[in-house]
Amino acid sequence: MEDKGKKAARRTADVTWDKSAVKDRKALRPASIDHLALPGTIHLVPMDCIGEYEVRPGFYEINGATAIPGGVNFTVYSHGATAIELLLFRRTEEEPYAVLPFPKHYRIGNVYSMIVFKLNIGEFEYAYRVDGPYEPEKGLIFDKNKYLLDPYAKAVTGQSRWGDPLPGCQHYKARVVKDDFDWADMAQPLTPMEDLIIYELHVRGFTMHGSSAVLHPGTFDGLVEKLPYLLELGVNVVELMPIFEFDEMQDYREVDGRKLYNYWGYNTVSFFAPNTSYTASTEYNREGNELKNLIRVFNQHGIEVYLDVVFNHTAEGNENGPFFSFKGFDNNIYYLLTPEGYYYNFSGCGNALNCNHPIVQQMILNCLRYWVTAYRIDGFRFDLASIMARNEDGAPMSKPPLLQSLAFDPILGDVKLIAEAWDADGLYQVGTFPSWNRWAEWNGRYRDDMRRHIKGEQGMAQAAALRIAGSRDIYADHDRKNASVNFITCHDGFTLYDLFSYNVKHNEPNGWNNTDGANDNNSWNCGAEGETDDPQVEALRRRMVRNACALLMCSRGIPMFLAGDEFCNTQFGNNNAYCQDNEISWLDWERLGQYKDIFCFFQYMIRFRKTHRLVRANVSDGACGFPDVSFHGVKPWCGSFAEYERYVGVMFAGQEEGEGPRTVYIASNAYWEPLDVKLPVLPDGMEWELAADTWENVPCPGPLGGNEFRIRPRTVMVMVGK
Repeated sequence: MEDKGKKAARRTADVTWDKSAVKDRKALRPASIDHLALPGTIHLVPMDCIGEYEVRPGFYEINGATAIPGGVNFTVYSHGATAIELLLFRRTEEEPYAVLPFPKHYRIGNVYSMIVFKLNIGEFEYAYRVDGPYEPEKGLIFDKNKYLLDPYAKAVTGQSRWGDPLPGCQHYKARVVKDDFDWADMAQPLTPMEDLIIYELHVRGFTMHGSSAVLHPGTFDGLVEKLPYLLELGVNVVELMPIFEFDEMQDYREVDGRKLYNYWGYNTVSFFAPNTSYTASTEYNREGNELKNLIRVFNQHGIEVYLDVVFNHTAEGNENGPFFSFKGFDNNIYYLLTPEGYYYNFSGCGNALNCNHPIVQQMILNCLRYWVTAYRIDGFRFDLASIMARNEDGAPMSKPPLLQSLAFDPILGDVKLIAEAWDADGLYQVGTFPSWNRWAEWNGRYRDDMRRHIKGEQGMAQAAALRIAGSRDIYADHDRKNASVNFITCHDGFTLYDLFSYNVKHNEPNGWNNTDGANDNNSWNCGAEGETDDPQVEALRRRMVRNACALLMCSRGIPMFLAGDEFCNTQFGNNNAYCQDNEISWLDWERLGQYKDIFCFFQYMIRFRKTHRLVRANVSDGACGFPDVSFHGVKPWCGSFAEYERYVGVMFAGQEEGEGPRTVYIASNAYWEPLDVKLPVLPDGMEWELAADTWENVPCPGPLGGNEFRIRPRTVMVMVGK
């Protein structure tokens, strides 16, 4: 038995400092928790023993499991738990080799924290068991027999290889991650909002096709191999579809011999851990380094990296879904529940996170801070973000505390915040999403109105003009001039090529008898459904793609397009390819050669946008005696459009520093006949030049030769006055 005097000494001499270990200021940097951001080396003395393990109370404000000198700090919390046990596993084993109950006196408030000494982070995995009341009608479903994944796990084990299910009764477990990645002196691009050109892609699908010609297909490293291509294209943001650890085997099925997965990844298992199946090699205890390298390399070349994050629901689903983490820690706190204890389903995926509960709000804020500080993420796109604006009873809030906290958080101060401003239960907040002049939005109105105009629908000229001009009718607040993220396509729906190749969706391969996916696609097949050998139909489709590209790149707001649109990638008419881990979703890089003219046109229009700041922003209060923005018909200065009109003219005017007055005129003829058009008369000494004409296969800039021109059917032209 330990001598009482020795025990007292242990409890009083628990922390000592070795200041001589500090030789320069680099030793003070908070690069990882090994330093604990404290000036010197910490010596922690055990206070108790649990079995053969020496332990002591831990650092209560450091969530998750963290390597520290001499051991590992474990911190976890639960409001309703009565006891928590830490389980230690050897790698790949299913039963714990050690069970360490948190001593009662290691609990402060609702936080349990314990340092376990002499643990080598490379030799164990961990999980928890949580005991507490079982009262489902109150949302309390504690089960002391369940193995639970740490909500703050930095790495999740068991699914390192894509498509390998958790064998048998295996449970999710976590690893401790050593954060020692060297960012050197890397500076983030901090690209102004108005200058962004966003390229949305799926990490696996971008390089998985055999035609991608990369060494590491379907991985972060494979994406890095494609960096020269992205630089050639000219985009300055890549927005990665979900890369948080998710379960691709959720709802796994086989349909007509085809394996169907939860491919997109909108079913989060762990918010703090990267998807280990997206790595080219196994990163034991250094999970995330391959992703960090991607971010570092892209940032060094001026490309920002955004994450598509899913805080609206988790992979635990509803009452019939799996039970692996949040349900076991505090089900009635993490999820929005009905008065009877059932799950609200505003996400369409079985549950909805209770985002504005203080505990969940804190977790989300901590999560985003972690990705910004540990991974240097430049921006976030929030899936179904309107769920984050709901109260605990599901009602929309005018000032959601979570959204306000993210808007004003100092660590997130330079980070772009982009909301998908709707949810699956009908809450549509485009133009009204609570923003504090900080949040941008996916502009679904832009997508719908521009699709209808481009295909030639009557009565859309006025709406198209407003969208090109920056959707001032939607974002009336002058301070929200950079709020609109303009897009015509995204992962959800038709590709740009399919938008002009199919009148209806063709989702039969998904196994739901073509009942899934949207029906209101505003698409047009140009005269033939699907693939065709008709040269006239093919030529028209290419021109329609160029029309969409030209209008997108010449619209005020932030342009975004789907990876592969620049070379007419197809999903064969599938507008909901969420489950297709195959040629339906993978980019076919052979089409880059087949549609090289489309790639060159995208490349040209991106360069045009970068060259003419006047297109991107109001650079002055007009120029040449013209207003900043004006609308025109086939005759100038029409101001508004009749129901029957299908021609739209939008002119931007301004005077950029050192360049004198400039005008840019965008002409869009969605009519099936040519039209003769008159341009505004420029001041003496200025003339109109043609910058782009989508009738041509390649850009053809040159003098226009006056103030009149003929625009051919279903064509977009861009003129510059200077």
